[in-house]
Amino acid sequence: MKIVLFYHSLLSDWNHGNAHFLRGVSAELIDRGHQVQVLEPKGGWSLTNLLSERGEKVYTEFRDNYPTLTSDMYDATNPDLGHYLQDADLVLVHEWNDHDLVKLVGNLKKKYDYKLLFHDTHHRSVTEEQSMSNYDLSNYDGVLAYGEVIKNIYQKKGWVKQAWTWHEAADTRLFHPIEGVEKEGDLVWIGNWGDDERTEELIEFLIEPVKELGLKAKMYGVRYPDEALKLLADAGIEYGGYLPSFQVPHVFAKYRFTIHVPRRPYTRALPGIPTIRPFEAMSCGIPLISAPWQDAEQLFNVGKDYLSVANGNEMKERMQQVLNDPTLAASLAENGLQTIRDRHSCAHRADELMEVYEQLTQPEPTAIKL
Repeated sequence: MKIVLFYHSLLSDWNHGNAHFLRGVSAELIDRGHQVQVLEPKGGWSLTNLLSERGEKVYTEFRDNYPTLTSDMYDATNPDLGHYLQDADLVLVHEWNDHDLVKLVGNLKKKYDYKLLFHDTHHRSVTEEQSMSNYDLSNYDGVLAYGEVIKNIYQKKGWVKQAWTWHEAADTRLFHPIEGVEKEGDLVWIGNWGDDERTEELIEFLIEPVKELGLKAKMYGVRYPDEALKLLADAGIEYGGYLPSFQVPHVFAKYRFTIHVPRRPYTRALPGIPTIRPFEAMSCGIPLISAPWQDAEQLFNVGKDYLSVANGNEMKERMQQVLNDPTLAASLAENGLQTIRDRHSCAHRADELMEVYEQLTQPEPTAIKL
């Protein structure tokens, strides 16, 4: 099959957590013999920021770590897409694309007759409903939503003809345990500050426990405002800045545990969506403790794959348990890793994508005349 994927960026993961999953699925499809064409707009926001911060070496780093992956750039102001779409079997358009591009690919479906899916990996269906409703999905075959609750929103509002739940997952080619690495600290947290969507939660579940317990901790991510950096410094937390996705497993290996701090929309309006971070941690075999989050779809085994807490005091207690009980820590790491391998790798999601495609290509039943 020829599969065409429209991403905001394949090359950059700067403030673009979805890049992990999008890269992993692309690599998996290529390994299975499919012709995969990835398209991203010239001058994309994420890549522009990454180049500004790290320079041209990011291209070499990408090639070294993702040797089978490439992307083509198109002019977003005047996209000429016929060459890419004329013989496509399946096209996916990620939600981090502008409205005009989404509409154009939908209109071209009439000419080139491919199966077309919209891929939603964000909370904007709740937090920016008007913007999402303005996407013209009338020619799309359906949506791949990374949570049952988002799938239900699309169906209830009639935004698309069909909808499937397609959770993110770990790219186990790169995200796996790294053995023989000496520990450098207690806690590492990888994530962006979050546009005030989890400031209170980061203070309660990460910064204050670290400060009160005197842990050696480090935080990585971008777009940390000055007030955030002051909070980290006051708690004795080292700030590591931007961390390339491919370096995450090596960083996890240096610390004894990590935590998950969901953004507010996922805890209040969109239960069941963990985002990519727990998948990353578990696939790397590091013990995980989560701030309040409802695993409504039972993706993991709470208490076995990870520990869950209700407040900051419980977080401190669980941190101490994981640090002082090697058996517990090892059990969490092993169970979480096994769950990823059994259910949540990009290979599993590629299987699910092919199942959706098969559904779309099944001939419609013809009426039997009596």
